[in-house]
Amino acid sequence: MELIHKFLEYLSLEKNYSPHTITAYQKDLNDFFGFIESEYQEMDPCAVEYSYIRSWIISLNASGIVNRSVNRKLTALKSFYNYLQKIEMITKNPLSSQKSLKTAKKVIIPFSEREIEEVFLIEDDYYTPFEQLRNKLMIHLLYATGIRQAELIELKTQDVDFETRTIKVLGKRNKERIIPIYTEILKELKLYLNQRDGMNVATLNLFVTKRGGKMYGALVYRIINSYFSKVSTKEKKSPHVLRHSYATDLINQGADLNSVKELLGHSSLAATQVYTHNSLDKLKQVYNQAHPRSAKKK
Repeated sequence: MELIHKFLEYLSLEKNYSPHTITAYQKDLNDFFGFIESEYQEMDPCAVEYSYIRSWIISLNASGIVNRSVNRKLTALKSFYNYLQKIEMITKNPLSSQKSLKTAKKVIIPFSEREIEEVFLIEDDYYTPFEQLRNKLMIHLLYATGIRQAELIELKTQDVDFETRTIKVLGKRNKERIIPIYTEILKELKLYLNQRDGMNVATLNLFVTKRGGKMYGALVYRIINSYFSKVSTKEKKSPHVLRHSYATDLINQGADLNSVKELLGHSSLAATQVYTHNSLDKLKQVYNQAHPRSAKKK
């Protein structure tokens, strides 16, 4: 559909959305318009009524898709119709009165210091020596910098500055930020780069597959999940949990929210405040153990 194609171009060229987000939006829009074509024999996006959207939501829920995922799909659809308003193809967004569906509060439990330490002791013969070095470095870098999985994948060799002990990260909406790294990681990076330079590498990206190609999301996730499955019984074992662990540990050690916000690359403080959940739990525990009035109630 031509309008969807133009919308996706707009997201890429003018809004600087990531390729991952654009692909997700494209799928959600194709799913929706496939549904209304099947149910209502309607092909024109400008003729869509709210009742069509409501039927789609009901069908998504009936198929077992959770409200959180439905909300993401509605965000894509609402953005598309905002675009149609912008280019004056329609006068009113059919989703203007649609509110987000209620979702259960999602709490991510960070990895403990013990789990992090135990991961670095794992020797997995399934991987080659180069892969083992790469895997440990990826885990260490994710935990020590809090960068996103996509940001890790897109790191280039020139983004590492050994002199200033920093890495340059290209975040969402092509926003750059500089993150400090400590000496231990710099040593690991040098060891890794020495091995990487001896390979037939076809990309400028820092992290590569065993054949020298660019890393990809499914492989990074599989590596993180595989390693932490050996030391942790937590339900979620993903690169995002390492990001969560990084932020939680910083806050627990007294870092202020604004500093953590900048390090994480958040656009608003509200996005950073979600990481205070575990810190508050820890403070409550300390309070209950230490406060004299609290202690008397035991």
